Amino acid sequence: MKLDYPAPIKAAILKQWLHDGSEIALLDIREHGQYGEEHLFYIVSIPYSRLEIEINRLVPNKNVRIVLVGDEAGVLSTIAYKRLSMMGYQNIHMLEGGIKGWKLAGYEVFAGVNLPSKAFGELAEHVFNTPRISATELNKRIEAKDDLVILDGRPFTEYKKMSIPTAICCPNGELPLRIDEIVQSPDTTIVINCAGRTRSIIGAQTLINLGVPNKVLALENGTQGWYLEDLTLEHGQTRKYPDQINTSSLSSRQVRSRALAEKHGVQFIDAATVNQWQRDKTRTTFLCDVRTPEEFALGTIPGAQHTPGGQLVQATDQYIGIKGARLVLIDNEGVRAPAMASWLAMLGWDVAVWKDAFMSQPSASTKDHAVVEVRELRAQSEEGAYKEINVNQIPALLNVGVVLIDIRPSMKYRESHIQKAIWSIRPKLFDLADILRGQAVVLVAEDIEMAKLAALDLSEIGVKEININAGPASEWVAANLKTEATPNEPADEECIDYLFFVHDRHDGNKAAARQYLAWEINLLAQIDEQEKNAFRLPH
Repeated sequence: MKLDYPAPIKAAILKQWLHDGSEIALLDIREHGQYGEEHLFYIVSIPYSRLEIEINRLVPNKNVRIVLVGDEAGVLSTIAYKRLSMMGYQNIHMLEGGIKGWKLAGYEVFAGVNLPSKAFGELAEHVFNTPRISATELNKRIEAKDDLVILDGRPFTEYKKMSIPTAICCPNGELPLRIDEIVQSPDTTIVINCAGRTRSIIGAQTLINLGVPNKVLALENGTQGWYLEDLTLEHGQTRKYPDQINTSSLSSRQVRSRALAEKHGVQFIDAATVNQWQRDKTRTTFLCDVRTPEEFALGTIPGAQHTPGGQLVQATDQYIGIKGARLVLIDNEGVRAPAMASWLAMLGWDVAVWKDAFMSQPSASTKDHAVVEVRELRAQSEEGAYKEINVNQIPALLNVGVVLIDIRPSMKYRESHIQKAIWSIRPKLFDLADILRGQAVVLVAEDIEMAKLAALDLSEIGVKEININAGPASEWVAANLKTEATPNEPADEECIDYLFFVHDRHDGNKAAARQYLAWEINLLAQIDEQEKNAFRLPH
């Protein structure tokens, strides 16, 4: 008999499942702010507000064990169970008692994001004894015009927000391919930085592991450490790695990347093996395209997800929702995928490189991927009675007493919202059932798909008429809608979609920056032996 709720499991059983070697999708369905305050080590954040949008990408296997972590009473998990069951997921459980139940059983919870990757970075620094340089020492060397190159290992969008003076953007995943173009002399010192610690460590150690002859250093504590020393950061810079690669020396880069990958047990497979793995119903295989966004946009292997190499190592849980799954990395030159695969193998993943992927399998447009991901979502959301409206229709609806609900991010609502709008987020809509039942509403949203999901929930609690507007806020004034800012509303505790200490560290808050760096450094003291031993770093 099929239950109307996910099968509850106790914390001790879940702990066993996480280390039994079989695939498991451990999903935190609370909103991002709640997740970031405290969560389980291996958990993947997939907020209920985006559940149906993200689930196919993160958990493509409909038969894998799923464990949901929601509220203590299991109400949110039961709602999510219904949605996932409608999409064909079969093996769904929930953690009994939620986070509280986990803690009562004596297990650790963690703040922050990307836990396994960040804890791994701290451990890697200890194991490899990655050399580093302080912000004050680096600043002296910049001022002295020493022979050095500073490379920022973050994506270009992050780099543009803030950067070390003279630094060039070269994301970690691009370093193995492009370092020889950037640094011509073996006498030049290379410094890798990020915003905090992990990508500085992994980027520097990548070059060391590849055998680059230069002296390579990680900038201690990244841009945050720079800021904490009252040194000046640059903003809006556009310095970037060269797009062109010297193909005459490409073979040497391929050799050193492949040697590094093979050292850590990475397999090199062909199309026949990939096809065999994808047909295997007992395992899940993720195809990971580690190239740049620009390359991916031009086309990729059918079924591949864009996972920029450095970010895949830094934030694996944002791309892979099934612990124990198989990862197949692809590039089009044989340098980036092997180098990044070496790190994923050390992280404990079963990882392979698809050699000559683009020669054996023609690329396909990436535009089709989003359609596939939301197909089942549309099938659900269209069950809810809603109508899409333009901004000019909102004033008339408000004049006849229609309830206006703003489901944009809480920080956007604080900055500006239409007067009399109620802020909510999808899981909180159920708390408004007594107020909204039988009413007509207008949903103001940034994302039309999220609005359609919210409409599905509203229709189930008895809202009689649902109108959706997902146009830009800039259109409000032209439609004669009065707006207001409420810097303290919703209150901090209501902003369950926003993780304050992670964001505030970049907004001039030195206490938040210090707290964040202390959190990163302390991760190794928090993880238990099973979690630590799951990594496969050299001894």
